[in-house]
Amino acid sequence: MPRAIDHLVIPSRDLAAQADLYRRLGFQVGRRNRHPFGTENHVIQLHGAYLEPIGLGEGFSAPAEAPSEFSFARFVARFLERHEGLAMIALRSSNAEKDRRDFEAKGIGGFKPFAFSRQTLTPNGATAEVKFSLAFAKAPPALGDFSIFACQHHRPDLFWSEAAQRHPNGALKIAGLGFGVERPKEAAEFLARAFDAAEVEAIPEGLGMSIEGARVLVGTPEGVARAYALPEPLEGAPPLALAAFHVADLAHCRETFRENGVHFAEAGSRLIVAEREAMGAWLAFEATGRSLSKRA
Repeated sequence: MPRAIDHLVIPSRDLAAQADLYRRLGFQVGRRNRHPFGTENHVIQLHGAYLEPIGLGEGFSAPAEAPSEFSFARFVARFLERHEGLAMIALRSSNAEKDRRDFEAKGIGGFKPFAFSRQTLTPNGATAEVKFSLAFAKAPPALGDFSIFACQHHRPDLFWSEAAQRHPNGALKIAGLGFGVERPKEAAEFLARAFDAAEVEAIPEGLGMSIEGARVLVGTPEGVARAYALPEPLEGAPPLALAAFHVADLAHCRETFRENGVHFAEAGSRLIVAEREAMGAWLAFEATGRSLSKRA
């Protein structure tokens, strides 16, 4: 079975402004947390996955490079030197060490294990410690400023909350991702191995694969812009340029944007928030059941 998305990492140079942005977009944004390596984040829970707006905390200092180690904090810091937006995909994992060995066997690994813990508020309001183990894959040059890793939650019962998944904009889950790169075939081959995708399908806009309800498009920047009918080209966007979300009621989502002063465009039955509005990430909102194969 293809691996499922656990979360998307979305770095910003101003985390407070980013949290305010996602609230105006109609998401319920969790409290600000601090990692032991100096980054800070918020969590936006969806059904089965979440978004992680992230930034550099006060006094942040990037760790030195070490052989065979992937530094999450250093990656975020370097990404922010060039971009804001969608930087990393975390894949759901029940055993990060097994995933690390699997990445190595596929020729896309080679990194040491990585684990950390941080404080959180549980669904009943108590303070507790949550621990994560990560296994990183080695992305090819075609994907540039992008990383993918498996993420194991050791106490998911302390992390997930049904109440946190109720959003004013009606967002339900991640519907799709769009990679705009100059060498789609090389990028898609790597992603298919990392995702354990059963099939990579050639479509007019590039190459597509499915992972537990989400559709991944890997195309040229022009192909991704055409697939989602974006009002502008993907100039200067990071490789993972776009995230799409299923919402319960598109009209309600539209009204939420208008009430909160969010600038958006309409492309058929999608609402599009441009990267200049969404701090480096193109965001698409569509009714449940929409896919790239269903044209406006």
